[in-house]
Amino acid sequence: MSDLKENTSLTPLPGHLYIVATPIGNLSDLSPRASAILSQADILACEDTRTTGGLLARLGLPHRTLVAYHDHNERDAAERLIRELAAGKSIALVSDAGTPAISDPGFRLVRAARRSSLPVIPIPGPCAITAALCASGLPTNGFLFAGFLPPKSAARIRFFLKHRDFAYTLVLYESCHRIEKAVAEIHTTLGPERVICVAKELSKRHETFFVGTAAEVQAALQNASLKGEFVLLIAPAGFEL
Repeated sequence: MSDLKENTSLTPLPGHLYIVATPIGNLSDLSPRASAILSQADILACEDTRTTGGLLARLGLPHRTLVAYHDHNERDAAERLIRELAAGKSIALVSDAGTPAISDPGFRLVRAARRSSLPVIPIPGPCAITAALCASGLPTNGFLFAGFLPPKSAARIRFFLKHRDFAYTLVLYESCHRIEKAVAEIHTTLGPERVICVAKELSKRHETFFVGTAAEVQAALQNASLKGEFVLLIAPAGFEL
């Protein structure tokens, strides 16, 4: 524990971009450091200002200046935010939930800040990828996070076949509307004995882990509620629980 240092100042610095992880389900997971930055930053760059405004209200944090930054306006919004940083404003980048810039347009704002030699400070915290991986029981010595699976069945099947012999755990996001189809495709392409994990509603009231062979998880999902958000993990071939 000797390497841990207490940060004596939790005040955002001028011209700094802060990447602030927010809860993925449990409000208590917001760190004191994240709370301090959110409550004091000059600007909050948000995936959805309504979602972030609601989060601030539920956490009892003061209202800040919110700027929408998402897939549909990222170029113009990024230019504006870089100008604000260059002028000395502090900015906190947040997503709707979890760690920003991971399978998220926030990456482009971070890249723009780096290109402009502006300081970027991560405020670590909740992340669905690591939350699912650490509790899955699947190998953690290496993994590939590949974002969201393609929406089309043929593209998903190509992905599974391409990574059939991948040596490490695969970690993916999947929609509640397609999770059963994705597991069925794993059963067909990778075999019924391939070990997988479907993590549902992480850190929320109905958090559930379905872990086992593709055949076992497929059967379990048939009797489960499929509302919510899912992380799908696929173990390397030959792995046994």
